[in-house]
Amino acid sequence: MSYNSPVPSGRSPRLRRSRTQSWFGGVCGGIAERFGLSAGLVRLLFVLSIVLPGPQFLVYLALWIVIPRD
Repeated sequence: MSYNSPVPSGRSPRLRRSRTQSWFGGVCGGIAERFGLSAGLVRLLFVLSIVLPGPQFLVYLALWIVIPRD
C-alpha cells in the first residue's frame, strides 16, 4: 500500500526575521511572511497588544535576538 503525502515535498517554511518587511528588527515582518499575513496587520496587532498587561516588549526583544535574519 502506498500513501501519497498531502504535504508537498521540500522544506517547511521557517520563521526568520524579514529584510524586506523590516521596521525595527524584522520580527513582525518575519511572522507575517511565515504565516501568510500582512506585515501591517501583524504590527497593528502587536501595537494593540501593548495596551494589555504583559511582557510584550520583552517578548519582542527576545524574538529579535533568537530569530535568525533572513
